[in-house]
Amino acid sequence: MKLHHGLNDLKDIDWMVVLQVALPFIIVSLILILVALIDLYRHRKARGNVLLWTMVILFFNTIGPILYFTIGRKGDRA
Repeated sequence: MKLHHGLNDLKDIDWMVVLQVALPFIIVSLILILVALIDLYRHRKARGNVLLWTMVILFFNTIGPILYFTIGRKGDRA
């Protein structure tokens, strides 16, 4: 039983299988980020803390846009 895996073991990974699993999650995450940023900047005058929400959306990849859509949009001032 091998307890330590080194960098040489990375060559044994089938990256196409990993990509097939990871790609849909990456695409959904990028779409969420893009839609959240577009919505934030279309309504930037009605939103508070635009810079803060931009950083949350970008740095907390999947959860950031979800937080923006659930919490950030409640501050709407029509």
